[in-house]
Amino acid sequence: MICIQEAIVVEGRYDKNTLCQIVDAPIFETGGFGIFKDKQRMALLRQVAEKRGLIVFTDADGAGFVIRNHIKSAIPAKFLKHAYTPDVFGKERRKAAPGKEGKLGVEGMKPEIILDALRKAGATFLGEEAAAAEDKITKTDLFELGLSGGPDSKTKRAALLKALNLPEHMSANALLEALNLLYTKDEIYGLITEV
Repeated sequence: MICIQEAIVVEGRYDKNTLCQIVDAPIFETGGFGIFKDKQRMALLRQVAEKRGLIVFTDADGAGFVIRNHIKSAIPAKFLKHAYTPDVFGKERRKAAPGKEGKLGVEGMKPEIILDALRKAGATFLGEEAAAAEDKITKTDLFELGLSGGPDSKTKRAALLKALNLPEHMSANALLEALNLLYTKDEIYGLITEV
């Protein structure tokens, strides 16, 4: 079992059960869209985030991004890290049919994919040295690369997201955050020319 310093918030109990088998960290559930009306739960998440940091690990579907954005709007960014699963199509074993978008949620991911997502989010794995900070990718870089602010930016972002195996619902800001977690500026400029 791998120990992580930050707490993790997921959508539901099956996501939590999956993570509990892989990592040793406090794991909280949003109760799906229940988080929108549950002020006490949000206050608890805010306190936990301020105390030890919080990793938001919602599904890669539209609903997961709505919940993620709600948490982002309620808790200061300096206390949050974001873990993203790739778009993997299929259905969880316990379900009779796939979800609306046909993608696996956190509960359906293999342990190595979950650990990779947490590592890329910048989770603090206890007992491991932290990676050195590198030159950050900026919004200006996204503009220069044609990924924001241009007539074909949305199409170019979609192609990049697919090439990098990132969720298709990521906004330009979420993409910027993910790129800074996963790549150096030089790697991104190289990847753009390939895509």
